Amino acid sequence: MAKKFVETPLMKQYVEMKSKHPDAVLLFRVGDFYETFSDDAIIASEILGITLTRRANGTAQSVELAGFPHHALDTYLPRLVRAGKRVAICEQLEDPKATKKLVKRGITELVTPGVSINDNILDHRENNFLAAIHIMDKKLWGAAFLDISTGEFLVAQGTPGHIDKLLGSFSPKEVLVERGRRADIDAELTAKYLTFDLDDWIFTADTAMGRLLKHFQTGSLKGFGIHDLGAAIIAAGAILHYLDITQHTSIGHITSVKRIEEDSYVRLDKFTVRNLELIEPMTAEGKSLLSVLDRTVSPMGARLMRRWILFPLKDPKAINRRLDVVEHFFRHPDQRDDIRAAIEHVGDLERLISKVAVGRISPREVVQLRNALSAIAPIKDICENSVQDTLRSFGEQLNPCSLIRDRIAREIVDDAPAAVNRGTVIRPGVDAELDELREIAYQGKDYLLRIQQREIAATGIPSLKIAFNNVFGYYIEVTNTHRDKVPPEWIRKQTLVNAERYITPELKEYEEKILGAQEKIAVIETRLFNELVGQLAEYIPAIQLDAALTGRLDCLLSFTRVAQEHKYARPVVDDSLTLEITEGRHPVIERQLPPGEPYISNSVTLDNSSSQIMMITGPNMSGKSALLRQTALNVLMAQIGCFVAADSARIGVVDKVFTRVGASDNISLGESTFMVEMNEAASILNNMSERSLILFDELGRGTSTYDGISIAWSIVEYIHEHGCSHPKTLFATHYHELNEMETTFPRVVNYNVSVKEIDGKVVFLRKLARGGSEHSFGIHVAKLAGMPKEIVNRAGQVLKQLETNLRGDRKINENVGSAPSTDGMQLSFFQLDDPVLTQVRDLIINLDIDRLTPIDALNKLHDIRQVITGK
Repeated sequence: MAKKFVETPLMKQYVEMKSKHPDAVLLFRVGDFYETFSDDAIIASEILGITLTRRANGTAQSVELAGFPHHALDTYLPRLVRAGKRVAICEQLEDPKATKKLVKRGITELVTPGVSINDNILDHRENNFLAAIHIMDKKLWGAAFLDISTGEFLVAQGTPGHIDKLLGSFSPKEVLVERGRRADIDAELTAKYLTFDLDDWIFTADTAMGRLLKHFQTGSLKGFGIHDLGAAIIAAGAILHYLDITQHTSIGHITSVKRIEEDSYVRLDKFTVRNLELIEPMTAEGKSLLSVLDRTVSPMGARLMRRWILFPLKDPKAINRRLDVVEHFFRHPDQRDDIRAAIEHVGDLERLISKVAVGRISPREVVQLRNALSAIAPIKDICENSVQDTLRSFGEQLNPCSLIRDRIAREIVDDAPAAVNRGTVIRPGVDAELDELREIAYQGKDYLLRIQQREIAATGIPSLKIAFNNVFGYYIEVTNTHRDKVPPEWIRKQTLVNAERYITPELKEYEEKILGAQEKIAVIETRLFNELVGQLAEYIPAIQLDAALTGRLDCLLSFTRVAQEHKYARPVVDDSLTLEITEGRHPVIERQLPPGEPYISNSVTLDNSSSQIMMITGPNMSGKSALLRQTALNVLMAQIGCFVAADSARIGVVDKVFTRVGASDNISLGESTFMVEMNEAASILNNMSERSLILFDELGRGTSTYDGISIAWSIVEYIHEHGCSHPKTLFATHYHELNEMETTFPRVVNYNVSVKEIDGKVVFLRKLARGGSEHSFGIHVAKLAGMPKEIVNRAGQVLKQLETNLRGDRKINENVGSAPSTDGMQLSFFQLDDPVLTQVRDLIINLDIDRLTPIDALNKLHDIRQVITGK
């Protein structure tokens, strides 16, 4: 802490609480406010925009102070957590009215970005994962992922690269690391995460195993299929330890831990996820594949859709099971619409049942849970009676939990409040004492009037009345005229001039009831509600399964809806090595076109025997990049179980999708655009397999032309000639020289994206055609971009001369070496009377390109460099 506090009793208590979590912002409850002090106050003031003040701290010293009303916690807490702060909540543990001493306080919860069940912090369409990493050795890492808001607990282990890829896919809000291995972890991870250091002893096998076995109450982890994942088990144990220290000990909804099978899913590295815009668009106005495919109506479906897109399947049987359901819904619209309508009423069942386990569910949310279970019933009925095998299996597993659902309906009012003490929760007729107390509390006047009328009739005293004062409480007043009619059991309390006042045992009993009725009502309602929630906890596994199955149905219905609206076709998915897409379209771009403008479709055929590498040339803006991306997107759509944007498709499952597209740098790591390009290319070449799909877009443009051509040629040659694998590859390039590879390498096939030039204007047809292209039409694109006319014209002159020289024409055009006479501009790339440049030109012209190998090219570049530098 920045300052030493003068230890008044209150500040001494504060210092004690703060010392338990010095790295967290401490919200210290004082009366009706949460207060922050010193550095915490400065942080809170900046993030929350609340007033920062100073107050005397027992001496002339002052301390910073910032606070907010306790009822505003749900507003301010999320803002602190979203800012990446860990927040410790210190509550008053006793009623200040019940003690004359300093109120007892304690930390009741530590809320962190990765550990939260607060609806105002969570995004209902995304998971909120906490991760932990353990390094077993340089080549073996373990990771665990937990979303405490849903109870989902996952583990994996593998190479640092595999763990880094999983972190990128799960996007954890917080990552736990070993304090002693932080530097090693930071060196391997390719993205920045909010991390928290734990002591190294926590990351030990015995400690982790003990925590897991104790939580799951089992003798081993074999039943979960993770017993052989030593590094992952240690990471999972660290997560459970973290839940303890953050005061999250009621975690009965974490009922299992699942293994992430690396071999079950398509490998998508972070470059591919980014370049294909699977989840996030690259521009603010853009769209992602997720935004096109996600038509889910439940939070479970929305969260699962993200997962499916990031983890496409590799097993044709599992893929076709999903496709079968989508096709069934496609052919049975009544079932589709009825199930979808029911799912709309399910809400966030997954997080609702998790709140039952952690003891945070409100009466209103219990009613929502009842409604969700009611919506499960028709879904179960439709699925059970379906002719489709997967749907029938879903129907058999769905459980409306009718017993607890009906109990909720009997006991909880329909318009239940957000908290037990904020209104009526329990229905009339559930508890006799509660009904009586309500009658006393809410119908007291009628109750007293009935007693008064009964006593008038019994005594014959017509002027008898019941009243109340603070001295005697409730009493019966009788005028002196009728004093002789007073029953002997009444107790006289006060004599007035014209009357006397009496009390009775019944009135005193009623007085005690009515004065404590509200408090007793709250106690009884809380008890009855907690008993109900306790029984609900017994249904956690069943309701979690309902939520999971509902999410899967929601995703499959979403696939059906987009397939119907956008005219997608069911792909044939098998274990062949063939990739055939007939008249494929880009599923995202076609949704962004102006109304009525069709997307120009193209067909792609790749295999590992005759058409392994498509060499695609064509002008700028002709659609080469879109063609590459749409091919990969349609493959991924097929392998998540979705219909594809094409007339038809046959997809032999791929195991990895690699992309090297776009130009970017990494200045923070000192990496140029070309270095980033080479790093990504190297990663592809070192990890490709027989079933990989590789997209290269303009490889080599980050360096000089001849360096780029040489590198591009060598990479294509390496992919073609690789002894162990022949991955399917689309290679878009401006280097028309690479068209020559088709004559040498039998599985390289040339294509071009065609254009027409009419009256000096370029018309982009965006249609793929057999054969290579000779022109890039870059100057035409510059003209379309609004480049000044004189620059466009001058560029045309220079291009013409360069093309003439490269054809071996040694005649010098004087207009290229001097400025155009019309504008006086000087734009000379070289002086032709320079003997060095003349020698370089001669070296290039005399090259036999048809017989030049990549190594010869690099040697020739070395010779040219020596000529230029004179070394």
